[in-house]
Amino acid sequence: MKDPIHLKTTGLTFNQKTGNASTKEKVEFEIPQANGSAIGATYVANTSVLTLESHVNIVFNSTMPARVTATRAAIKKNPQVVVLDLPHVENGAQRSQAEKATIFLRPDNSVDHVLATGDVRVEASGTQNTQVRAAQLDLLMMSHSGSLRTATFSGDVQMESSGAQRAEGTAGRVILNFSGKNVLTTARTEENVKLVAHQTPASGSAAPQDIELTAAAVDFVVADGSRLQRAETSGAAQIAIQPAAADTPQRTLVTADKFQAHFDNLGQLASVHGAPEARIVTTNPGQHDRVSTSEMLDASFRPGSGIEAIIQQGSVVYVDAERKAWADRARYTPADQVLVLAGSPRVVDGSMTTTARSMRLNRATGDAFADGDVKSTYSDLKSQPNGALLASSSPIHVTARAMLAHRSPAVADYTGNARLWQDANIVEAPSIRFDRDQRSVIAQASASQMVSTVLVQADKSGKVTPVTITSSRLTYADNERKAHFDGAVQAKGADVTINANQMDVYLQRRGQSAATQALAATGRVDHIVATGRVLISQPGRHATGNQLVYTSAEDKFVLTGGPPSIFDAEHGKITGVSLTFFRHDDRVLVEGNDTSPTVTQTRVAR
Repeated sequence: MKDPIHLKTTGLTFNQKTGNASTKEKVEFEIPQANGSAIGATYVANTSVLTLESHVNIVFNSTMPARVTATRAAIKKNPQVVVLDLPHVENGAQRSQAEKATIFLRPDNSVDHVLATGDVRVEASGTQNTQVRAAQLDLLMMSHSGSLRTATFSGDVQMESSGAQRAEGTAGRVILNFSGKNVLTTARTEENVKLVAHQTPASGSAAPQDIELTAAAVDFVVADGSRLQRAETSGAAQIAIQPAAADTPQRTLVTADKFQAHFDNLGQLASVHGAPEARIVTTNPGQHDRVSTSEMLDASFRPGSGIEAIIQQGSVVYVDAERKAWADRARYTPADQVLVLAGSPRVVDGSMTTTARSMRLNRATGDAFADGDVKSTYSDLKSQPNGALLASSSPIHVTARAMLAHRSPAVADYTGNARLWQDANIVEAPSIRFDRDQRSVIAQASASQMVSTVLVQADKSGKVTPVTITSSRLTYADNERKAHFDGAVQAKGADVTINANQMDVYLQRRGQSAATQALAATGRVDHIVATGRVLISQPGRHATGNQLVYTSAEDKFVLTGGPPSIFDAEHGKITGVSLTFFRHDDRVLVEGNDTSPTVTQTRVAR
């Protein structure tokens, strides 16, 4: 035998006939890569089996130095193996044990591989304390150097790590690959892999999250023999994320055909890339699931708190109950629960559709913010027979530079050259607040732009003419059919202009008779009440007062307060307590009293 096993003992009993030998004394032995001792030994010649009866102690002095103890050992020739009962192994900071271990030897008695079975346990201490349990462990050695080539755990593999990064996992098989002098380079986990990382909160960080990865298989690349560098999944895989606090039930599930993970210099998870068919589902008990899909996703992690941001790219679709969104790119930050959409974003919320250059959705409050070339359309509207300006079933359109929409109540604020219209009714202002459910509008002017509102007026013949009203502020509610204008109000029709401090324009009910359906869809003036420094201007005449009541059906103006006065080039100036005049004729009805008699000033040609 090449490189035989050398034994040294005392009290040896030898049977010359059978070739068997035994001793109850201490036995010392030596092989090329190890030496050791035991108490008691028995050799059976016909089976070539040497049994070390108890207190087995082996010291490996190869490139993988270790001390092995066992309750019993059997050294066999065919095959060349050493079988250890209840072995315990110590290798620096690493400790291992099993119910049984078989050391397979090469012809030169060097170790080829080791098979440990039955409740295999491996512990490693250091900055990260790691424990691995499995039904079996197979160690394969390199032939030229005796260094470890692979370590394969199989059968209900359970892993647990404590320290800066607490983690645990299970798998059917774990394969560790080594190079050089037992330097771990790669690892592969297979068969129903489940890995959980528990985040330890850093000072001032957000609430920590637990991250759970399940996959058919995961391949790891290890740097410096101990630090995870990157990982890649194979087969179906998903990542579950949930707050570490037990009283927070929210759970986020991320799936993709493949995940690639990168770790930082401390071996903590830094980023994850998932593609293709990326999908994120967030669940909360009693709430609708929030689902987003895309071609790919990238998640960045902050040490001690979990996910910092998730970026999705390529055909992004987001669904949250009735709210749906589409974009080329999306970025979600769990800390503030804000989803940012870019690349032709479009959001549909019930009957409201909005497009813009970019949009932000606050998943906590339900608010939505749009910026740049905002366009909103409110559709699926029911006709309101008792309404007026916004009572049609036609879509309501709004454009602006920016928008802030509140889900509850359904209110949207549009700012920056805002324009709202339905059919021929138009409101333009620096800012417009629109309440979808109440069909109400609040418009506000700025230092450089007034509020502009376009209504219509119909005469007795049915002829329709536009009425444009500018003001500092407009308040309108469709159920009241009253538009209230404040501040430097000017109403301009085809041949008459009215200026006042305030003006209430009452509109006709949409269900009232109209010459055409198109006319029924417009905001038709019924009557106007204007107050404060009223000025009425027509070609050839003007009138002033403190209050005006205008009736559209009769084209009649009733002016009071001030006292009121009217002037035209032909008849001069007329003043009274009340002046009543009409748009298309020269009639002026003047009322006076004892304290304020009627006065007529007439120009006399000289």
